[in-house]
Amino acid sequence: MHLKLLNSGSDASENLTHLLKQCGHYLQQQQRGGSYSTLRFLRTKTYPGFDWFASTIFLLMNGNLDRSWRFLYQFSMLIASGYLWLPRLHRSVHMPTGLMTSGILPVFSSTGHNVELVLQSEFPLIYSAFRMSGYNVAQICENWLRQCFWNYLDWMDIVHYICVCILMGIDYQVYMCVAILKHMQQDILQHLQEQDLIIFLKEEPLRGFRVGEHLNFMKQLEKKFRKTILSDMQNISKP
Repeated sequence: MHLKLLNSGSDASENLTHLLKQCGHYLQQQQRGGSYSTLRFLRTKTYPGFDWFASTIFLLMNGNLDRSWRFLYQFSMLIASGYLWLPRLHRSVHMPTGLMTSGILPVFSSTGHNVELVLQSEFPLIYSAFRMSGYNVAQICENWLRQCFWNYLDWMDIVHYICVCILMGIDYQVYMCVAILKHMQQDILQHLQEQDLIIFLKEEPLRGFRVGEHLNFMKQLEKKFRKTILSDMQNISKP
């Protein structure tokens, strides 16, 4: 309500609850049986976490339940949904069996992996900082992406992130993560020395980052890496 995106608090809360239940029921129809994995969280049909993406769309639609559902239903048919809407692939029949039973989602295995490749090529200092910290940059990216950047970016930048990934290509999810890490390079190097890099990246907002200010940089990455990265991300259903 602080963002003043919704008109009625009680109605909005009920509509959001209904939307999340409706999404959960719809996604469960595309799940494998729980016997495919020994991981406990894969034995439950319910996604083990909050549905940040569906909730964000609900806010974008000004709390309109029908419009939110129609968008999510149609969006679920696009490859981009597997990267932006994480519950979409929980126990999904669209995932290779080996990847599904591992519990690893494409935002880690594909997006995070490609972020590392770009960093290694373009920003070796940042890449080395994560190597020295003993932490995988893909884990940080997954943490941001799971929450649709809530608690990390301002509302308008969250909106811009979603729009850019849908309109310009899902590979922009990779380029945006790289742009954020480039923006934070000095902070990353400083907190590596202070030995609190991971705490800093997990708990602090991404101060000063504006999606629009980094679009030209992301377009440069697209020209250089799209052929490889987009192809990899589109192969979401292949082992």
